Amino acid sequence: MQTSLYIHFPFCLKKCLYCDFNSVADSPLKPAEYVATLVREMELCAKTLRAPVTAPTLYFGGGTPSLMEPELVGAIIDAAARLFGLEADGEITIEANPGTLTLEKLAGYRTAGVNRLSLGVQSFDDPLLARLGRVHTADEAMAAYAAARAAGFTNIGIDLIHSLPGQSVEMWRNALDRATSLAPEHISAYGLSIEEETPFFRLEEAGALPLPDEEEAVAMFEATIEVLAGKGYQYYEISNFALPGFRSRHNQVYWRRGNYLGFGAGAHSFLREPDWGVRWKNPDSYVPYLEAVQRSVLAAEERHPLSRREALSEAFFLGLRLLDGVDLRLLEGEFGPAVEEYFAAPIRELTAQGLLAADAGRLCLSPRAIIVANQVFARFL
Repeated sequence: MQTSLYIHFPFCLKKCLYCDFNSVADSPLKPAEYVATLVREMELCAKTLRAPVTAPTLYFGGGTPSLMEPELVGAIIDAAARLFGLEADGEITIEANPGTLTLEKLAGYRTAGVNRLSLGVQSFDDPLLARLGRVHTADEAMAAYAAARAAGFTNIGIDLIHSLPGQSVEMWRNALDRATSLAPEHISAYGLSIEEETPFFRLEEAGALPLPDEEEAVAMFEATIEVLAGKGYQYYEISNFALPGFRSRHNQVYWRRGNYLGFGAGAHSFLREPDWGVRWKNPDSYVPYLEAVQRSVLAAEERHPLSRREALSEAFFLGLRLLDGVDLRLLEGEFGPAVEEYFAAPIRELTAQGLLAADAGRLCLSPRAIIVANQVFARFL
């Protein structure tokens, strides 16, 4: 069985004002202690597997995993190879904040085995970065990118956010131009989402967050596709663009309901067996997570075996995130014939509205549906 691996490092220098990810700032816990516990969790988990596995991808997310020194990242990679058969040509990604990187650290990551860098630039505009609460400047982002190339990285992704407070369509186009001038292999371009329990949510509630209006947000989204496609980037997922051959292998595992095991506080896992699959997660707080693993107990909670209908629902709303869409023949191989009958009404209605398109055994979002994709997905929940 193949299963990808996810490592969650929940610590940051500073919590960004828009962020609702599982992360904390100013933790007294030493990274080495956390990593030792995480490797112990990997060992405990490996003993529970019924058969050997191989791992085609390994992803370090957070938080800010680039706060880890290269030797700690290397220890996790070594454990992944030893315990889960991490493939020799596996994709190994680390998310990195430009404000935490040096050429020496980046070279250390390459030596440790990291071969893909996901650089959290978010914006090339210093006032916007300050408004987001980021700890880096535009110049530092450019320097981090140059250092990554100097360290030998040949697969770099850049994350950007549009529809920011005070951002205009022209500013967003300038950000896209600056990003493409660097020629990264991958670009993720997300629209800002205001999440509850974040400072941005409270500011919006108070009427103190000057967000672009809906027309401007749509224009930024359309500009993203226009600019990046014009520079040779393939639009393959709602928010993701890649040069040919550089689509994120790891993230496609999520969208295709592939197996993945998550390690660390708040990490999620999914296995397609037994039956229709099972999902579980670790506690969000690193305190109970550490306490459990240090007792040689897996900290997994919220274990949920999926029903056939839940699994099929996931296959539709996750698969439709990909511009290639859902292969109905593959679904029939997994779930049995006539899978469309389970969602006949929403498929019929969304097709009539021009939001879904069927072609050669595939069901895809239409171009005009991408901007309202979440509304489409909701019909399959």
